[in-house]
Formats: sequence, structure tokens, C-alpha cells
Amino acid sequence: MSLVSKAYLCILTKIIKMRIMAFDYGTKRIGIAVTDPLQIIATALTTIHPNESLTFIKNYIQTEAVEKFIVGSPLQMDGSPSESAPYVNGFVKSLRKNFPDIPVVTIDERFTSKMASAVIAQSGLKKAKRQQKSLVDQISAVIILQSYMESSYLE
Repeated sequence: MSLVSKAYLCILTKIIKMRIMAFDYGTKRIGIAVTDPLQIIATALTTIHPNESLTFIKNYIQTEAVEKFIVGSPLQMDGSPSESAPYVNGFVKSLRKNFPDIPVVTIDERFTSKMASAVIAQSGLKKAKRQQKSLVDQISAVIILQSYMESSYLE
């Protein structure tokens, strides 16, 4: 006989939140950001090569519970898909195939790299650190995640 009932576990999982993981996908690098378990704060996690993405995510979700994936969708100014859209769509399909229990949401990522560069420029970091493209990708992922969190709170 189990010490914890199924009903209690269902209630507990609704109370205990899980992290949300966001991706700024690029063909050279993927910036990754995550929320805290209460989904209050978005934090840069790392930058990885696209070939390492599935292995990295599998290892991460073995130690941290992830409720949802957010992927920045590259759009042109007129709202049409950009040249990199097929690569991002392939990544989204791969996430859905390899992690079928974790929903994938795409959101508009226009201007996130420019916003990330502006944030970095104002941060007071040394020039060498400011020029690291991996940092721009991580901050872009944070901006994508924050945008999603703000929009979901408004629903």
C-alpha cells in the first residue's frame, strides 16, 4: 500500500510548478533560458551547438522538471517566415518527436537579438565579453522566455 494517494499526488503536481525552457535557435548556436520552478524569473542557462541540443535537453530534464518548451519563431517585418524558419521548424519537430509529453510553443522573436545586444551594451561588461555571440544568444532566449511569460500572465 502506498503512503501517498494518487489524488494527493495530482493535487501536489498542480501546486508544484515546473520550469519552462526557451530556445533562441540558430544554425551555429542555440541560446537557452529557463524559469525558476515557480515560473517567476527567466534566467540564461547556456549556449550549445545545434547538434548537441537533444542530448543536452535529455540530460537537463533528467534532473529538472520542464513543463513546456518555448521556441523563438523567426519572422520578417511583414510577418512572413524568415530564411531561417525551416531550420527552426525542424528543431520544433524534433522537440515534439523526442519529448512528446512536453508541449512546444513558438512565439515571435523579432528584434530579440537587437534587444539583447542593447542590454549587453548597457550592462557595463568589458568589451571582450560584450562581443561574445553566445551571450547575445542566451540573452535573446531570456527575452523570448520573458515575452512568453508576460503574454501568458495576460491570458
